Amino acid sequence: MPTPILELSGVGKSFRAADGSARPVLDNVDFTLHEGEIVALLGQSGSGKSTMLRILAGLIGADSGQVMYHGMPLHGAARGIRMVFQSFALFPWLTVQKNVELGLEAQGVAQAERAQRAEKVIDLIGLSGFEGALPRELSGGMRQRVGIARALVMEPEVLLMDEAFSALDVLTGERLREEILDLWESGKIPTKAILVVSHNIEEAVMMADRVLIFASNPGRVRAELPIALPRPRTVDANEVRQLIDEVYGLMTAGSARAGRSTSDKEAKLQLGDRLPEADSARIEGVLELLQEEPFHGSADLPKLAEETELTDRELLEVSIALALLGFASLAHGDIAITPLGQQFVAGDHTERQTIFAGQLLEHVPLVAYICHGLEQDRSGDLPKELFLRLLRFTLNPEEAESALRVAIEWGRYANLFEYTFHTGTIQLPRGEADE
Repeated sequence: MPTPILELSGVGKSFRAADGSARPVLDNVDFTLHEGEIVALLGQSGSGKSTMLRILAGLIGADSGQVMYHGMPLHGAARGIRMVFQSFALFPWLTVQKNVELGLEAQGVAQAERAQRAEKVIDLIGLSGFEGALPRELSGGMRQRVGIARALVMEPEVLLMDEAFSALDVLTGERLREEILDLWESGKIPTKAILVVSHNIEEAVMMADRVLIFASNPGRVRAELPIALPRPRTVDANEVRQLIDEVYGLMTAGSARAGRSTSDKEAKLQLGDRLPEADSARIEGVLELLQEEPFHGSADLPKLAEETELTDRELLEVSIALALLGFASLAHGDIAITPLGQQFVAGDHTERQTIFAGQLLEHVPLVAYICHGLEQDRSGDLPKELFLRLLRFTLNPEEAESALRVAIEWGRYANLFEYTFHTGTIQLPRGEADE
């Protein structure tokens, strides 16, 4: 067996909710990163992937379980573990050279040595000639190269990449991903293992020796898919397409509620759950496309992604929304429109509103709760902040904002309520509030 480098055993992590209670983010997570492998971690937004990565990096501690680095408990950041962030995390007032040298300087490495090591890795990552440039003078792809160079200059044994390519355009992200794989395969970097958190299914299949699927609420490893194909891999190869299909299937399993099995009849959305980030226009567009040629009601999700030009994350969010609302069913990486979905597509705008409203009131408790609150209030309007405070009991602030934003957009489309942006108030539709 390959040598274990990093291990999580029964790891749990909670954050403090608005009411002072503990909100579990990770629960009983077991994971081992072995020498010589690249692992990709996929999951919905808010599933705890980035939290797990930060625990592995020693940036935050676990509340329960064990975190081991080479068989020893990990307490704080380890020199052999480095992280690359989605946001580049560069100091805007420092040049490329100084940004790359920063970690070496913090470790007390002499100026001459750190300059030599920085120049070497800057050349390796394709930034020669830009040593004196400031971050604002670089493209997004070049700024991310600086972030990667800053990690590589520390000669890490383990490289953790948190959505490292997602802020880049598709071609730049693919090119940078391929260059990292070339450095890995050629042995030009001393890194012994890489863990990649991603929303991009194709990226995961092209890079990884193993793909882990994270469940949500709280986060935990739900499925694991080993990939034995040699690298470099061709995205159009049958084996690769089959693996992408399989990952789509694993990602959409349990779509009735994120991280829970659709076979569980009790697994319904709860008031404090996150909502899929899919607006009504995108929901309509995907349903209409499903009804047309060449799909005629059902589609392979990777093919649908190509046709819609949506990212994997965007398509998965729309697909989960369609399943939640009863407009489509998901199974084994395929999506099929339901009779209700067909009725929705065939209807005019008013009929679509009526169908959408009925499904929201039945399947989305947050929307039903807002409607009930408005009906009970004499004024017929309520502040957005009232519902945000409620959601913060179970969701972090970002998730709470997202869930309420989606609920408001869906409710407005269904004509269940209106929203005034400059005052941040939700109202019953005009006419109803006056009755």
